[in-house]
Amino acid sequence: MKVRDWLNTGYGIKRWFGLGVVAVALMGFVLVELVNRRHKELPYLLYYAYLLLLGLSLIYVSIAELLKSFMTLAQDGLIQFNVDSREIGSLLHEKKLVVQGPRVVIIGGGTGLSTILKGLKAYTNNLTAVVTVADDGGGSGTLREDLGMLPPGDIRNCLVALANTEPLMEELMQYRFGHGALKGQSFGNLFLAAMDGVSDNFEDAVQKMANVLAITGKVLPVTLENVKIHALLENDQLVVGESHIPEVSISEGARIKKLSIVPADAQCLPDVREEILKADAIILGPGSLYTSIIPNLLVKGVPEAIKESRGIKIYIANVMTQPGETDGFAVSDHLKALYEHGDVGPLNYVFANTTPIGKSKLQEKYHRMGQFEVQVDEEKLKGREFRLITGDFIKPKETSVRHDAEKLSKKLMEIIIDETLAPDKKRILEYFALSSILKQRRHDKAGKEEKL
Repeated sequence: MKVRDWLNTGYGIKRWFGLGVVAVALMGFVLVELVNRRHKELPYLLYYAYLLLLGLSLIYVSIAELLKSFMTLAQDGLIQFNVDSREIGSLLHEKKLVVQGPRVVIIGGGTGLSTILKGLKAYTNNLTAVVTVADDGGGSGTLREDLGMLPPGDIRNCLVALANTEPLMEELMQYRFGHGALKGQSFGNLFLAAMDGVSDNFEDAVQKMANVLAITGKVLPVTLENVKIHALLENDQLVVGESHIPEVSISEGARIKKLSIVPADAQCLPDVREEILKADAIILGPGSLYTSIIPNLLVKGVPEAIKESRGIKIYIANVMTQPGETDGFAVSDHLKALYEHGDVGPLNYVFANTTPIGKSKLQEKYHRMGQFEVQVDEEKLKGREFRLITGDFIKPKETSVRHDAEKLSKKLMEIIIDETLAPDKKRILEYFALSSILKQRRHDKAGKEEKL
């Protein structure tokens, strides 16, 4: 599109450019007067100083508004920036540019958290994963009991997801022993356990492992206290321990009524609170509602920081229900449980998958396990404070149903950059860089679909 086409679109280009010209002319007049010293009296000097400051102020306003107008033009597609997104991505991660990307905090645990981290790290270096430490099952539970350390499993998965190392290192960290005394243990868990042994505390051990793996962003345990989950069922039976909750809930035929942690006054890490308060966006989920997400909100300081933060708040609903946790739950039920356990303030966005897995062997497999698609009950969600984002967010033709990291991260970043970067004139470089990456990825995806 030619320049004359967008000069006449009412975006304010001409008016702010004209204001800048007037400001430059005004400053030129003042400088000429001062150089020639036509009037040396103090009142005149003060008058010229006032005109000089006025000119500088007008130049600042005109440049700022011109940048804002150009950003609006770019958003509306009236001007194009031909930038190689691959090169930008390389520069971002090599830190050759001052652009670090928006600050994003993801709170949760399990495979859902590591999945979303893999997608988001392509767009920003400012990622912080806040991970639950209430796990007491499997290899993590064994190490927790034997060594008295916090469970390493979810933290290991997040570190591997954010790692910028050779594929062999990732494979090594996820390697699980199949025989002998170490059967069922992963090498990554043992590595983190060894780090814990030579470090001052678990937080320090996680940081050292992060340095070894050269991760993008940060991984923080939500607390350093040895917390355990207690679940009160609808039949008033108390279940102690995260790994026992689903099993007892199913056997008793009673849903979870209330979740709590012991010690109840466990405090979050200062770094966790600081990252949440500085965040441009805070994401809850995806992950097990009662055993991965809510336990973080029961730690003192976490819900308070989320509520206080000016960042946009996003909840990502699970694709499938979980036996013994969310049987029969729709999206509104997930949100109700979330609000009952943590006063995080109003959410801005809720993501929910609406692509059915269809009648297939995969569906039959899940139904046999007592897992069903989470229904998006839009009628109950209407009129709420948040915007509901629905769409295809799952991986196609897989042996299991899980979120697609690329699809989810693209939509998340579109919202985050429009909400946080576009209105901020100081972050225009970040806005254009990330917008270019998103456009290029959409173009690449369209090209692949055409070939298919």
